[in-house]
Amino acid sequence: MHRFFIKNPFILTTMLLALCAAKTSVADGDTRQLVEFPEMMQQHMLANMRDHLATINQILEEMAMGEMDNAAAIAEARLGMSSLESHGASHMAGFMPEGMQSAGTAMHRSASRFALRAEEGDAPVAYKALAEVTATCVACHSAYRIR
Repeated sequence: MHRFFIKNPFILTTMLLALCAAKTSVADGDTRQLVEFPEMMQQHMLANMRDHLATINQILEEMAMGEMDNAAAIAEARLGMSSLESHGASHMAGFMPEGMQSAGTAMHRSASRFALRAEEGDAPVAYKALAEVTATCVACHSAYRIR
């Protein structure tokens, strides 16, 4: 197991809870827990996740150009705790199992922490903080699937 998960008990706990609660789909071999959303909400969730991925790409581009303050601003506005309302997090949460909600909250909190680290201007520290953001994405996508 990657050292990050061992050093970050919240993520490790979230992953273990999700795996314990996982429902097995024999038909396709996908053992992640299936979370069902109404069609419109599913499309909204998928659009949010695509935007999260595009945001991480944009953050990496800013960091590669040495624009740490821009990376921080983008992260907070589009991924951090400040972004929750724009993503409609409150109306989506009711359809998510507790572990999925926790993983989402962990991602948003880690994005806000990344923004603070990026503002400090120390690139290696900021990259490590960004890896914590993506680790929460990996943990959630490894444990859950939506339909």
